[in-house]
Amino acid sequence: MIDWNQIDTVLFDMDGTLLDLHYDNRVWNELLPSHYARMHGISVDEAGQRLLDHMRAIFGSLEFYCLDYWERHTALDIMAPHREATDLITWRPGALEFLRAIRATGRPAVLVTNAHRRSINIKQTHSRIVDELDLTVSSHDVGYPKEATGFWLAVQDLHPFDPARTLFIDDNAEVLHAARRYGIGHIVTIAQPDSARPVRTDLPYPAIHDFTTCMPTSRSVR
Repeated sequence: MIDWNQIDTVLFDMDGTLLDLHYDNRVWNELLPSHYARMHGISVDEAGQRLLDHMRAIFGSLEFYCLDYWERHTALDIMAPHREATDLITWRPGALEFLRAIRATGRPAVLVTNAHRRSINIKQTHSRIVDELDLTVSSHDVGYPKEATGFWLAVQDLHPFDPARTLFIDDNAEVLHAARRYGIGHIVTIAQPDSARPVRTDLPYPAIHDFTTCMPTSRSVR
């Protein structure tokens, strides 16, 4: 699946790629609706539907991923449900070993994420994920979501790379399509982003589950 002789740089998503998406799904699909229902005196089902409707309306925008935006929209302490579920912040199978093997070959490992910095910080506290990477770029740092070309241009400015010799791993198909349009030559997705949900099939890109099945080789001399 991965021809390591053709790869100099590896870009990673965070949630659903390196870390188990079960944490985020629990926070956004269960805990946040429960908090919202209590705040506004409505049922959890109604709260969940209101939040889902709004998520659908702004899906793919920078606001969709922005914790400050959701804090204003819900009038809640948005970090409260995040703090409740921190025991679910875990590495996906083989991800930590894979990251360390990438860096041992001398290839940069860069986190490119739509996650808000407050989300990154809580995951750093409970997984030390940032410590395992050469650079972390959030869409909120650069003003564009990963679905937009502007994001990739900003990453290129912060950490120059050859798109044709770059591997990008992400669980979001729309983001992967954007990366492909930008010219990233090697695209891989994740078969099971959330360990509590079934393995996905009929994916648009080659998919992996356990990272140890595709460990890197040393860079060839060109």
